[in-house]
Amino acid sequence: MSEIWHWLRHHLIPCPVKWLTGLDCPGCGFQRSLLALLQGNFGKSLELYPATIPLLLLFALALWQKNRPTGVKEHCLRILVYITGSIILVSYMLKVTGTGCHVH
Repeated sequence: MSEIWHWLRHHLIPCPVKWLTGLDCPGCGFQRSLLALLQGNFGKSLELYPATIPLLLLFALALWQKNRPTGVKEHCLRILVYITGSIILVSYMLKVTGTGCHVH
């Protein structure tokens, strides 16, 4: 199993924004965060990209609602979109200004 993690870590999709500009985009860190989450390292996942868990919940809820239109109300999805977007925005602003968490 460690071979799979090693391979995945070394075959992440490169960020085109970072490649073109040299700057992180608001999504930079998601893949590494997802790998940490899949390995059960919730703290590392949060440190790498705080919006990973809310994004996964949002996608799962949206898919679930699509298959069960009477199940989840649209306003619940909208609230989760706003919460997730806020987390992405705040964490990106902290990263850009250098006041956020630093991964070593």
